[in-house]
Amino acid sequence: MSKDYYEILGIEKNATKDEIKSAFRKKARVYHPDINKAPDAEEKFKELGKAYETLMDDDKRALYDRYGEDGLKNAGYSTSGPFDFGFGNLNDIFESFFGNMGFGGGYDPNGPQDGADLRYNLELEFTEAVFGTEKDIKITHTEVCPKCNGSKAEPGSKTETCKTCGGRGKVQQTTNTILGQFTQIGECPKCHGTGKIITSPCKNCSGTGVVEVEKSIHVKIPAGVDSNAKIRLSHEGNAGINGGYAGDLYIVLYIKKNKNYKRDGYNVYTELEISVPQAVLGDIIEVEVLDGTKTSLKVPPGAESGQVLTLKGQGVPHLGKNNQRGDLHFVLKVKTPTNLSEEEKKLYTRLYELSQNKKYTNDSIFDKVKNVLGNN
Repeated sequence: MSKDYYEILGIEKNATKDEIKSAFRKKARVYHPDINKAPDAEEKFKELGKAYETLMDDDKRALYDRYGEDGLKNAGYSTSGPFDFGFGNLNDIFESFFGNMGFGGGYDPNGPQDGADLRYNLELEFTEAVFGTEKDIKITHTEVCPKCNGSKAEPGSKTETCKTCGGRGKVQQTTNTILGQFTQIGECPKCHGTGKIITSPCKNCSGTGVVEVEKSIHVKIPAGVDSNAKIRLSHEGNAGINGGYAGDLYIVLYIKKNKNYKRDGYNVYTELEISVPQAVLGDIIEVEVLDGTKTSLKVPPGAESGQVLTLKGQGVPHLGKNNQRGDLHFVLKVKTPTNLSEEEKKLYTRLYELSQNKKYTNDSIFDKVKNVLGNN
C-alpha cells in the first residue's frame, strides 16, 4: 500500500497550502538527492513530490481525501511523476528554495539535457468523455535545428575556449560574511558553463540549436476520462539539447457541462419528470440512456419527488475496463398539473374528498385512486 500523503509531509489533514509548502521545503532540504546520498533518498524525494503536487491542487486533494491514490489513478491522474511543483525540474526547485550554493555537481552543460514537457488543454463534449473519441490537435514545439544538428554553430565554423573561465565552465567567487569568508562556485556567465564560445552562431536557429515547429498530432481519448485527466504523449514536447531526449506532451482534458446529465465519478445523474398519476399509480416509462438509445424504466406506485431510480451499468465506462460501467440514476420530479380542465378538476376534487374521509375501508389509497380514475 502507498504511504499516506499527509504522513509523508508530516502535516494534518486540514493543513493550509502555506503549511503544505512549508512542510515540503523542510523535507526537501533533507531528501534532495544532491544533498542526501542515502540509497532511498531519491525515492523519498519523489514521494514528497507526489504528495506535494496532489495536496496543492484542490481537485486532486478532494479526490484523494475521498478515494485515496486509487481514486487519482481511476480519474486518469499519474501518480508516478513527473510532478509539477510550480518551479521546474528538481535542480530548479532546489535553487528556488536555497539558491545556487554549488550543489548538484553532476550537472554538465555540455552533456545531454532533456527537453521541457509541454501542456495542451483539450475540451471535450460530455459524451466524448464518456465513450471516448479521437481528435486532431496542433501544437507548437521545438525540434533539433536541421542545419546545425543542434550544435548551435554554423556548419564548418570553430569554437574558442572561454577566456573568462579558462574552459572550465565555472567561476569562483568569495564573499565576506559575519560568519567568515564564503566561497561559492557557480556557472560561468560568459559561456554559460560550456567552457566554449561559439564564434559563428547558426543563422537558422540563432545559435539555440533548436527551431520552433508547428505539428499536427492525432490523439485517442479513452472512454471514461474526466476533467483534469492527463494523457501523456512521449517525446512530443520540446527538443532536448546535446542529444538529450525530447520532453513529453501532456494533454489536460476539460469536460463541458451537460444540461441534462451530472457526473459523479463513474455514475451519472439526470432528472426525470413524471405526472401525478404516474407517481401515484406507477408506470413503465421509455427513457433515453447516454448513448442515445431508448430503454424501459419502471416507476413504482407511490413514487415521490427526489426518489432515485437506477439503471445498472448504464453510466460511465471505467478507464481501461470498458466492460465495467457505473450506473445511470434518474431523480424523479413529480410535476404538479396546471390549467386543469373541468373534468380534471372534478377528478382531483373527488381524490381530495377521499383523502379527507376518515372512514377508510380496507382498500388502499391506490385502489381508491384507480377506482376514481376508472369511474369518471
